[in-house]
Amino acid sequence: MRPGFLLGEVGNGLRRNFSMFVSVVLVTMVSLFFLGVGLLAQAQVNTAKGEWYDRVQVSIFLCTPDSTDAPGCAAGAVTPEQRDQIESDLDGLQPLVTEYFYESNEQAYERFTEQFRNSSALESVPQESIPASFRVNLSDPAKYDVIRAAFEQAPGVDSVEDQREVVDKLFAFLGALSWGALALAVAMVVCAILLISTTIRLTAWTRRRETAIQRMVGASAFSIRLPFILETVVAALLGAALAVALLWATVRFGISGFLSELLAGESGLVSLVGERDLWLITPFLVGGAVLLAVVTAWTALRRHVRV
Repeated sequence: MRPGFLLGEVGNGLRRNFSMFVSVVLVTMVSLFFLGVGLLAQAQVNTAKGEWYDRVQVSIFLCTPDSTDAPGCAAGAVTPEQRDQIESDLDGLQPLVTEYFYESNEQAYERFTEQFRNSSALESVPQESIPASFRVNLSDPAKYDVIRAAFEQAPGVDSVEDQREVVDKLFAFLGALSWGALALAVAMVVCAILLISTTIRLTAWTRRRETAIQRMVGASAFSIRLPFILETVVAALLGAALAVALLWATVRFGISGFLSELLAGESGLVSLVGERDLWLITPFLVGGAVLLAVVTAWTALRRHVRV
């Protein structure tokens, strides 16, 4: 088939079925956009895990005068001797304990008042009820149980808490959101398949006379089907391009722009997905759209349309 004639057939087909062409473009764009959001969300969760797991600490809270339930607090508030012993035990756990620092009652209360400065109940919290603590960084955060076993019932220790337990709940929530976006993308892909299949059937029906003439003059089944498939590929490519453009705008202005500045804080450092992550998934989005268009069009023509 001559390229000029083939392109003319594709152009005529797109012009005759413009509304259906626009429908395929839009549903492809929405499907790939949600798929891209889900993939970027998964990448963000993995990136955040690596960053936060390096930051999380084990907190050893010391006894206050109000501590009564913990076995280590039976004698009342922590004494200077008990605090020195805990510090000595931490030194003995190197290299598992990479570093630690002591937060006194005064420092903890100052941080507490700054954190809850807008709370009306702040004045009802006495300073002595805020515990001093040791903040411990581990070379291997997975070995938190070693610290728990060493200090949980030690004299002067109220409790031992791992911040990773809180972070894990946050990551579980973010992971559920990303999987929800992927599930929505799968539903939209199914809609795209059904819409493309219906479009192919209607398009072939409106051109049944031309198709019959082509068969009468001896045209092969492949040459008859090729214009239909190319029309679908053009619509899928345009939808994919619009989806990538929408994702780029979201990443550029939403994540790298607004969200990055919002979360950067005093350090100015925050690890979020960026344009590089988008370009890494772009070939899969575009390639998947083309493959989906070809397979769906070819299957619809073979199963539902006698050309």
